[in-house]
Amino acid sequence: MTNQSKLRLMCVHAHPDDESSKGAGMMARYVREGIEVLVVTCTGGERGDVLNPKMDRPEVQENLPRIRNEEMARAREILGVEQHWLGFIDSGLPEGWLPDSGVELPEDAFYLVPTEEAAAPLVEIMRSFKPHVVTTYDEEGGYPHPDHVKTHEISVAAFAAAGDPDEYPGLGEPWQPLKLYYNHSFGKARIEALHYAMLEAGLESPYKDWMDAGDWTRDKSERITTRVECAAYFDIRDEALKAHATQVDPDGFWFAVPREVQQKAWPTEDYELVETRIESRLPEDDLFAGLR
Repeated sequence: MTNQSKLRLMCVHAHPDDESSKGAGMMARYVREGIEVLVVTCTGGERGDVLNPKMDRPEVQENLPRIRNEEMARAREILGVEQHWLGFIDSGLPEGWLPDSGVELPEDAFYLVPTEEAAAPLVEIMRSFKPHVVTTYDEEGGYPHPDHVKTHEISVAAFAAAGDPDEYPGLGEPWQPLKLYYNHSFGKARIEALHYAMLEAGLESPYKDWMDAGDWTRDKSERITTRVECAAYFDIRDEALKAHATQVDPDGFWFAVPREVQQKAWPTEDYELVETRIESRLPEDDLFAGLR
């Protein structure tokens, strides 16, 4: 068992804003329980679009890398986490891109960096920060964005290599994280729960088109092993997300379901335990199950 005051969590994300849309409530909870939380952001989001129409102005487009860095700083402060940039360049998301599509990416894209090379700085951070638990995306990146897929690849590689003294010599003393999780943010069960909760409240559901389409081919809800109760921290999550003003419209989709409806209908953030070096009985309600 580990002293709770020394427990550490690393959450590996592709772009600034991903940390606030995927697992922010969980991070806010753990920070306030005294756990050290480090967000690793693989790219600067340089090629991201401005998704908030209120921010879609020439001066914003011209200074997007700097602005997204500033947004990340605000979100980091709101969540109370530490944060480290890996420094890779956003790959963008060309129309029709899939891993085997043949659609070309820019030469400096994060996705095109060989995994062994791209994992090196993450291994170094793991050995320095010494996380007990690591979270990242599943094998499809959560959704098929090149940077999300690459984030998955380097996270899995670094988790395996960080504790091996024969791997990446010179990048710090070996440290083996004990548990590796995948985020599962938008599963069928959660979407259905929020959709029907909105209808029951007499409100228009933002998920109507999703429900009508009925396409759940990428759904991985059955793989969830761990549901972390964090409804009490959804307000912090929302404020962190709003800090990413170029990406998130405060009057848009992300906030269409009132917070109290979310808290009642789906009060958890959900994960899949994919590798563990300790015993933990499934299902779990804590990423640190077996460690406290």
